[in-house]
Amino acid sequence: MSPANSTTWREWVAVFMLGIASFTVVTSELAPIGMLSAIAQALHQKTSTAGVVVTLYAWVGAAAALASVTMISHLPRRPLLIGLMLVLGLSNGVAAMSHQFNLLLVARLMGALAHGAFWAIIGSLGAKLVSDSHVGKATAIVFGGVSIASVLGVPLINWISAHADWRWSFSLLASLSIITAIMLAICLPAVSGTAPIERRQLLSVVKNPRLRIVYLIAGCSIVAHFAAFTFIETLLSSVLALPETWVTLYLLIFGVAGVIGNIICGVFIDSHLKKVLGIGLLLVGCCLLLINSPMFNSRVSILPLLAGWGLGVAILFVGFQTWILRVAKEDALPASAIYAAIFNGAVGFGAILGTGVLAHWSLSILYYLTSIIMLISLILLCIARKRLTL
Repeated sequence: MSPANSTTWREWVAVFMLGIASFTVVTSELAPIGMLSAIAQALHQKTSTAGVVVTLYAWVGAAAALASVTMISHLPRRPLLIGLMLVLGLSNGVAAMSHQFNLLLVARLMGALAHGAFWAIIGSLGAKLVSDSHVGKATAIVFGGVSIASVLGVPLINWISAHADWRWSFSLLASLSIITAIMLAICLPAVSGTAPIERRQLLSVVKNPRLRIVYLIAGCSIVAHFAAFTFIETLLSSVLALPETWVTLYLLIFGVAGVIGNIICGVFIDSHLKKVLGIGLLLVGCCLLLINSPMFNSRVSILPLLAGWGLGVAILFVGFQTWILRVAKEDALPASAIYAAIFNGAVGFGAILGTGVLAHWSLSILYYLTSIIMLISLILLCIARKRLTL
């Protein structure tokens, strides 16, 4: 790691490469969201059934995140990350050749194993490459891949699915995974692994009251976001009856706003973490609430709400990871692994929640419910501010 107040340009290049890797991983994870309808139609499944490829992927990723810190945390980071990206490439390649839903599901679960291991180590790895004073900015860059995946990944996948075939989307992701592995081999410096994490260290993290409140707030927020986001294509194409090209454009606007949120977060998060997180929670909660309002539920008026949602959730992704690193300190690796497990578990639970609500009620009810959960998270944050130092 660099001296306390110095970070070289080579280390920043490595951080940016990790951002590209996170883009590849997140695009692979979210790919089905942009083409659920196409997958369901091609494989003769209901849209809600096709959503299982999102849910199970997330839950297997959660388990893999926890297992990885006890089984592979001792491995050097560069060959480990290269191997994980190659496994992800294989997963996407098999998915591209799937003509049966079960085979697609197996391929996705293979990728979920790599996904969970990736996020267990990536949160703390970016911080190791820069000085202490730049941890927030490095985290924003690494997690910027999440926002850019929404900008380029989900809209591109949706566009390819609409104009060509969803299997071409997975083929593109397979190629991108291999290219990313090559780039990491060239750019990432040698970073040694850590001593294997023992179960008592994980328990110590869980017993930390400051980390528990982070996990609670983050878990609620992520469940709410992905319960709504998993069915964003349904909102745009079915409820608003947008043409396919418009759906891609609207998803692009959502993602562009996320990149802006990432930039804002990178500038202010190191010195104003609590305010940034509060703004992000309030923004997402209000946007999800207003999407149901007759005043905003139209093709034009919904645009600022989608933009606000994308901007706010990008702030949350970076903010929660930075908060965890700040609180965990020397326990950054196990704390990040637990967060990765909670994150992925919440993604899966969010998709299940959305599916369950839609099975009995309407998309409008789903968005009301998710807005309430998000605003409850804001209340929890306000309570935490009085008891804990962020």
